[in-house]
Amino acid sequence: MNKSAHILAPAAVVLLLALALSLLAALTIGGAAAPRQLLDPGAVVRYLNPAARLTVNMSLAIMLGGIIIALWALDPKKPEWIRALNIAAGSAAVLTISGLVTLITTYVDVSSQAFSADAKFGAGFAQFVTEFELGQLWLLLILLAAVTTVLCFAIRSRKLLLVPLITATLTILPLAAQGHAAGASGHSLAVNSMFLHIGGAAVWVGALIAVTVLLPVVQPPRVAPLMRRYSTLALFAAIAVTFSGIVNGFIRLSSPADLLTTGYGQILLLKSAALLLLLGYGAAQRLFFINRITKNPHAWQRRYIWLLLTEIAVMCVASGFSGALGRTRTPVTIEPARNSGAKITPAEYLTGDPLPPELNFETALTVWKFDLLWSMVAVLATALYITSVVKLRRRGDSWPALRTISFVLGMLVLGFVANGFTNAYEAYLFSVHMMGHMLFTMLIPLLLVLAAPVTLLLRVVPKRKDGSWGAREWVLWLLSTPYARLLTNPVVAAALFAGSLWLFYYTPILRWAMESHLGHQWMIVHFLITGYLFSLSLVGVDPVSHRPGYPVRIIILLATMASHGFFGVTLMTGTSLLAADWFGAMGRTWGLAPLADQQSGGGIAWGIGELPTLLLVLIVAIQWARSDEREQKRSDRAAERSGDAELNAYNKMLQQRGKRINT
Repeated sequence: MNKSAHILAPAAVVLLLALALSLLAALTIGGAAAPRQLLDPGAVVRYLNPAARLTVNMSLAIMLGGIIIALWALDPKKPEWIRALNIAAGSAAVLTISGLVTLITTYVDVSSQAFSADAKFGAGFAQFVTEFELGQLWLLLILLAAVTTVLCFAIRSRKLLLVPLITATLTILPLAAQGHAAGASGHSLAVNSMFLHIGGAAVWVGALIAVTVLLPVVQPPRVAPLMRRYSTLALFAAIAVTFSGIVNGFIRLSSPADLLTTGYGQILLLKSAALLLLLGYGAAQRLFFINRITKNPHAWQRRYIWLLLTEIAVMCVASGFSGALGRTRTPVTIEPARNSGAKITPAEYLTGDPLPPELNFETALTVWKFDLLWSMVAVLATALYITSVVKLRRRGDSWPALRTISFVLGMLVLGFVANGFTNAYEAYLFSVHMMGHMLFTMLIPLLLVLAAPVTLLLRVVPKRKDGSWGAREWVLWLLSTPYARLLTNPVVAAALFAGSLWLFYYTPILRWAMESHLGHQWMIVHFLITGYLFSLSLVGVDPVSHRPGYPVRIIILLATMASHGFFGVTLMTGTSLLAADWFGAMGRTWGLAPLADQQSGGGIAWGIGELPTLLLVLIVAIQWARSDEREQKRSDRAAERSGDAELNAYNKMLQQRGKRINT
């Protein structure tokens, strides 16, 4: 038995006990362990299902953490690289098996059928995984986990490891979607907050476990850099877990008193206490422990493993509480409005939320719909940008203030569009949806492109010299790929920008984006990316493989404006309602009729949408003029250095030609 096994094997037993005991305690506090008065699935299911679900959470965390640590902190030529991938592969296999156990016990629970091998049970189980959303979500998780298992075992190169990273991240989606029923009030907020919570916890917990297992094979001088890189990941993960946890608790509690009077609230308090302890431990790690390892890596390595195991033990306790929360009755019942049996409006049947008040100047300022995911994106991106600018100036380098203003303004607009009246009304009014679309795809990307965030990153982030890749190395590689060269080609970017309008609105994609939370998030990401690529290829400061001359850019812009204008006119004059079973079925008694509102949206696409394009034309013209001015200044300086030798030679040539002609 090697030295790592002497430490990690007994520690694993203790950690598993911490998980089991915290889970049992929380199940008892919340009442989930008690027999039900009606349709009790039996003691085996009451205990096995949350235990399997807890195993799902932990194995998902270690799988994702192992992949992220490998990509962010390790050198593929070092022995810890293979160990990290093996950790991820083994965890993905455990996730596949535990997901299957959870699926079976969940079916037994909801169907009230005892587990058996007969045809009746098999037929019911097949129907559950093919026709019911809960069964489909668990089946999707199992398939994604199985694919990730194969990929982690098969792939050993750094770049290809991005593929299992994608499939591993996607396994979070089925778990997040289960946290709040589709069609229930606040569904989008709940799913986004649950995605952040599960993803943040996976990085925080899983990466730390992976690092702890890796430490025995990491050479002492590399321990401090490894922990410093993990600490950076953990900082952002802790922020995501903290704020998403607050939102999740707010959604499921009817009042603060529920924290003390309900089993769900009491478990939530215990979990919060464990998280606070972890936040304190993380702060001590950043401020104290890592510095000690840097100064004396050989003496501190084994001692540090025990400190990390203590932190993991607290994480296991918090995870045990989380596993029990999923089986504990919430103070606020979460179910789709259409299943409540109460009389509801058509809008509430479709969206899960009641119809907002009539849109006017007052409600445009006061009615908001909070989106945690995009709020955190806006806040964290702004903080990172400003911090980078401050760091750049502290070392004596300059950075244009207008770029900083442009980025902050872009993030402010993003935050408002994702949370303000555009988000509150876009599901009910096509015109408001179109306004949000124009801001997402035209104004926000333009502001971000003018801020040159990639250039700032390349100037601030130092180059790594230990064989691992950080943000700088990954961005430089991404910019050099054939895909980046293709997508930043102005013709391709313009085709994606203009063509996606027609593809989105005149295909079933529009209806999917309206009714599906995943579709809605895809819509936002797609609008932002296509708009960013279009603006970047024409007026961006950040490096791209090729930018055409200014006359060609003007032609591309004018052609894009024409296509965009034609799209707006088509909507304005159209007599067929797009997504009629959605926008036409809301039951609104205020505002324009659905078709008239759609035609108004066409006017917004044509009128407001053209303003950023005109701004692009103006920017290209200014850049063209400045380019000519710089070229003229360069020629003047060259002439001064050479004493107008080029001009004198040219005049002499003309004189000689004139003499030959005269003779």
